[in-house]
Amino acid sequence: MSDTTTAAIIADLGFETEIDRLRSVLTTWVGGASPEMKAMLDWQFVARSKYFRPLTIFACWRAISDEPIPDSLIRSAAVLEMMHNVSLIIDDILDQSPERRGKPTLHHQFGLLPALMASGYIVADGYAMSAQDPYDVDLFSDLLKRLGVAECLQWRLRRQPLGVDDWLKIASEDTGSMFETCACLATRDERLRHYGHLLGVLYHGCDDVGDVKGLESLGGGGEEDLRDGILTLPASLAIRDPRIRALFCKPDPSADDLAQISLAMRAQLPAAEDRLDELAAEAKWEARKHTPHPDTLMALVDYTRDLSRR
Repeated sequence: MSDTTTAAIIADLGFETEIDRLRSVLTTWVGGASPEMKAMLDWQFVARSKYFRPLTIFACWRAISDEPIPDSLIRSAAVLEMMHNVSLIIDDILDQSPERRGKPTLHHQFGLLPALMASGYIVADGYAMSAQDPYDVDLFSDLLKRLGVAECLQWRLRRQPLGVDDWLKIASEDTGSMFETCACLATRDERLRHYGHLLGVLYHGCDDVGDVKGLESLGGGGEEDLRDGILTLPASLAIRDPRIRALFCKPDPSADDLAQISLAMRAQLPAAEDRLDELAAEAKWEARKHTPHPDTLMALVDYTRDLSRR
């Protein structure tokens, strides 16, 4: 998802002021960081974030309240964005990615050790900013644990003859957990947790489909996922074919093997899109069921769903 695309969504939903407040919190935090870390934090946070997760927090607030978004929720959204960037740093290191959205990744620009230490610094400051809010601390602790589990699970299950249910389990713990946290931060309860879960899994699936289509991806890593045998949604559908499954499970597939897998994944895009339509419908139903003002949440589902249709 490009910054331009996200900016248009933010404007359409009427959250430009809130995103500016969020940026101010993050800019102030970076400005007060240790001189040893400041250049890396500038690189990671300044003029490169899409803010789709904070946008989800604000949309969930609007769905349950007519009141302006309070400063406390802006802070929560800033910390969530910090935790999200920690996951991006680690993903980029694991994928050995030299770039993310056309810009050198943190570890590529500054080195592996500094990037790892910066990720720990970000987490520590996130908890410091949330120290007076036990509810937020509990949510962020649960999120980081689930993201760790998801990364290990995804890596352990690579090149395995699995299916859509297994993909769903991975997506639920990965992107699903992040968006669940967004929903719970906004409402301070569980009423929109399942909506957040569905939106996150939808986002994850749209990213998978966008990668196969060659679109500018939501999260990145399409070539790396194919190389590493990661179970994406199109892959989980393609390997129902025994021939493709055998290629996918090879410990060291050749370039020709990968090309055949890629073609099979592309052939499964209509089935993948159908599954995404089902997730989007479920998410909209959750929004209508649990909130007095579901329009913004339903619009957010539509924006997310459209990202793989371009």
